[in-house]
Amino acid sequence: MKFQEYDIVRLLKHYENNVKKDDIGAVIMVFTEPNEAYEVEFLDEEGYHKAQCTILPDDLEKVQS
Repeated sequence: MKFQEYDIVRLLKHYENNVKKDDIGAVIMVFTEPNEAYEVEFLDEEGYHKAQCTILPDDLEKVQS
């Protein structure tokens, strides 16, 4: 498992729901079955909910704190 709940992550490619490469989000759920994946919530520039997507681990990188 690459990430944990509440990790801050950056998206490495364009995705669905108007989520674009380099958008920052927070992991809100971790899936291990049937494959590793992460539910990530993204916010807009004003801090409002923008999108929530299930994303594969190779499409994310952890943002260093």
